[in-house]
Amino acid sequence: MGDSKPKSGAWQTVKPFANGGASGMLATCVIQPIDMIKVRIQLGQGSGLHVAKTMLSQEGVGAFYKGLSAGLLRQATYTTARLGSFRVLTNKAVAANDGKPLPLYQKALCGLTAGAIGACVGSPADLALIRMQADATLPLAQRRNYTNAFHALYRIITDEGVLALWKGAGPTVVRAMALNMGMLASYDQSVEFFKDNLGFSEVSTVIGASAVSGFFASACSLPFDYVKTQIQKMQPDATGKYPYTGSFDCAMKTLKSGGPFKFYTGFPVYCVRIAPHVMMTWIFLNQLQKLEKAAGL
Repeated sequence: MGDSKPKSGAWQTVKPFANGGASGMLATCVIQPIDMIKVRIQLGQGSGLHVAKTMLSQEGVGAFYKGLSAGLLRQATYTTARLGSFRVLTNKAVAANDGKPLPLYQKALCGLTAGAIGACVGSPADLALIRMQADATLPLAQRRNYTNAFHALYRIITDEGVLALWKGAGPTVVRAMALNMGMLASYDQSVEFFKDNLGFSEVSTVIGASAVSGFFASACSLPFDYVKTQIQKMQPDATGKYPYTGSFDCAMKTLKSGGPFKFYTGFPVYCVRIAPHVMMTWIFLNQLQKLEKAAGL
């Protein structure tokens, strides 16, 4: 009795977006402390263990969740748009393919497109998140002292203009495209390998494929994430000049000063953050879908 009603209503259209955003937000609540440590490693505060100890001793447990509101807002925008549009794109591609499973390259193209859409929608929240996380690392005179994500967005608009919300959007979009391509392509391939070739159980397949997916998502996206972080947290000097003129200038100066491995600063922590987030996002998504199915939605 609950099957026909949702199919004829708007819920079936909204559902992949709502489920995607909810699963991403739940995963973020778990991953936020690791993400906080990752950002500070990229800002040059030392190893993961050193950063964690310093934060705990000097700022308390609450420091690990600084910027959580911006992180949740980012998932409510970025992941909602990303996973929702990916499902819409793959459904249309399957229909155009006469219901046959999509080849790997088509899934990767859907992931690239969905990542770009999600990044464009989520870029303002991402900027607020980066600034809130980096604020405690700045000298007192330079701190912005945002109280929450919405206060950060309001201050950015009033102090720098509306277009400033998309500062660093270029590398954000490219990073999202790289991440989603790496995540989706490697996940699908790993599921087939673990399940068909190795005979793993469903639980082992999900965990193993998520870990592989997280690694490749990290490897593909971290260089862009590093550049994006540097652009978004930069401040002008006494003369009003910024250290970088843009993403390309930042990439070239980083390459010249630190070599290619500089882009992979904090890779272990970044990978540890991405892999569990990918895994938990899919787990939460599956659980939400089961609950909806049980409720006739």
